[in-house]
Amino acid sequence: MSRRCELTAKGPQTGHKVSHSNIKTKRRFLPNLANVTFISDALGRNVRLRVSTNALKSVDHNGGLDAYLLKAKADVLSPRALDLKRAIEKKVGKPAPVKKAS
Repeated sequence: MSRRCELTAKGPQTGHKVSHSNIKTKRRFLPNLANVTFISDALGRNVRLRVSTNALKSVDHNGGLDAYLLKAKADVLSPRALDLKRAIEKKVGKPAPVKKAS
């Protein structure tokens, strides 16, 4: 199972563990992930995702999973979350934004 948030794409970072004598050894900083069950109003079902606690706060701030996914950029979402976003857009009737060639 990947240690990556499905909504914000937060993943592990690397750094140093610094001892009292200032010896630096490599370590990993893991994101704070939780398995959360969201309720999708548009789809009418529960959705279980592995998200960071920061993303959980963002979903709550944006007014729920549906509103968050509609605002989120597609390049940071996991494949499962991207499928959910497309299903919500189809159900709500809001088409995906089309980029114009310049």
